[in-house]
Amino acid sequence: MARHPGGPRTGAPPSAASPSAPRTKQRTAAAPAGRRAHARARGPRAGASGGGGFLAKAAAVTAGLTAAGAVLGLVRDQIMAGYFGAGAGTDAFLVAWTVPEFASTLLIEDAMALILVPAFSRALARRSAGLPGDPVRELVRGTLPRIVLALGLAAVVLIVAAPLLVAALAPGLPDPGLAVDCTRLTGTCVLSFALVGYCSAALRAHGRFLPPAAIYVAYNTGIIGTILVLREPWGVRSAAAGVAVGGVLMVLVQAPSLLRALRTPPRTPPREPAAAAFAGEGRFLVIGLIAPVVAFSLCRQSQTLIERFLASPLPAGAISHLNYAQKVAQMPMILSLMLCTVSFPVVARALAAGDPEAARRRVERDLLLAAVVVLVGSSAVIAVAPRIVELLFERGEFTRADTVATAAVMRVYALGLLGQTMVGALVRCYFSAARPLWYPAAAMAAGLATTAAAGVPGAHYWGAVGIAAANALGITLSAVLLLRGAHRQAVPVRVDRLGEGLLRLATAGAWATGVGWLCQLAIDSALLAVVVAGLVVAGVFLLFIACAAQAPEIPPLPRSAFRRTPHARRHRAAPSTAEAASVEAAPVGGDVPLDHGHR
Repeated sequence: MARHPGGPRTGAPPSAASPSAPRTKQRTAAAPAGRRAHARARGPRAGASGGGGFLAKAAAVTAGLTAAGAVLGLVRDQIMAGYFGAGAGTDAFLVAWTVPEFASTLLIEDAMALILVPAFSRALARRSAGLPGDPVRELVRGTLPRIVLALGLAAVVLIVAAPLLVAALAPGLPDPGLAVDCTRLTGTCVLSFALVGYCSAALRAHGRFLPPAAIYVAYNTGIIGTILVLREPWGVRSAAAGVAVGGVLMVLVQAPSLLRALRTPPRTPPREPAAAAFAGEGRFLVIGLIAPVVAFSLCRQSQTLIERFLASPLPAGAISHLNYAQKVAQMPMILSLMLCTVSFPVVARALAAGDPEAARRRVERDLLLAAVVVLVGSSAVIAVAPRIVELLFERGEFTRADTVATAAVMRVYALGLLGQTMVGALVRCYFSAARPLWYPAAAMAAGLATTAAAGVPGAHYWGAVGIAAANALGITLSAVLLLRGAHRQAVPVRVDRLGEGLLRLATAGAWATGVGWLCQLAIDSALLAVVVAGLVVAGVFLLFIACAAQAPEIPPLPRSAFRRTPHARRHRAAPSTAEAASVEAAPVGGDVPLDHGHR
């Protein structure tokens, strides 16, 4: 007779049950503990991130807030273009704008996320596995004070040394005093952005995507509001003050949610060995992981430094044209990386569960989907760039000549968008490894050197357009190098197959660009031309993929978003002793979730 799962049947004679009574009692007592362990392992947020429904909701929320932040960013740029135009004043502000751009990439999008999301995910895994103490709180106590102290001092140094920084960034600037004032205002974001990145990394590791997705809504709201209030007395300095206000607002939208997430009480009192072990891991986190990740982020963002350095001797407005073109052209890249941001913790949890095949499938799907989105967007940008700039910016102080110059730069920038997207997505394959890797930094350094070498003659002969072309060339080289080395990493993507698929998608994008450009020629209205060209580009692109021989298999977004990894399915049972031991033995930064947003 089959035994009832919970023990002997009701009414069974005691003598019949007595031989197995101790075992039955032990199972009955263990069952609630197993359910509690399962609930802790999943958690209301963190564990849910492996499920399909959660990923779809997180992707939808992130997409909506990303779109809202991008729209507010466009409104911000439109207000600046209308009030200040594209001249010496905006060039001076944009030199100071280099500070928040650099800080955003380093402290919010790349380095902070790639370092702290793995550490918080590992701490959560330790807590779920029933290990002693509260590793999450130990991690916060071991890292947050150091980060605040170090970057607070860096902000002070930056504010004091603003004249030297402006002279180094843009030696040919006609109004360096204005740039110095703006740099001192934007320098405050070094500390505020560090807190923003810390909160975002911790919340994403906990499976909370809403507050991190809202940061750029708060940021752009602060800038817009400050410009509207202080424009008359401060001029373009009001935009720099808005950066400082926006940084504070980004912290405030995340702090309440993070405090709630960290209030989860430890299951057992902290013991000295656990605390000591985590202190050692904190030192490894600071010493071992920061260097290669920071080097990568610095090389990646330094392309902007090279652009503005090369553009500063050009006629007034060149830096502004580069900035407006870049902001609009990068919007497809922002949307394409949205899915990677949401699904990346799932990829690394599959690695932590010892299933690199599931992680590989997820990464390859995400890369192809991101390529589809960015290529459709870049094709539309190239096809109808002058109409987009006319629709968005041509009013007030922004003239028709500014529209023509910005559109030319935008078309060239768009050629490098696929490379930008691949760099942002592929780097996750490298920094999910158990050891710090220098190869991504070396790949970015090679691209940076190419940008500098090509930018000098490009700026001399073609001005801002030549600088944009050098940028596209350098980032594409970095993407190729990262793709070539990805098969040897923790997520062993199939490089040849993925490269062939990307090449075919790029061919589809070229056809779509040509057809979209032809269709918009006969349309007078800028709005109608943009809409028609966008629809035509998307239709031709998808038709080419559907009809072309050996076209890459692109999984639909809903299926990709709702698919569970085997690791997520295994969470239906309580963690075994072996799983807990593997969590205990894994080093910080190894085989745990990682996580970018965009300004």
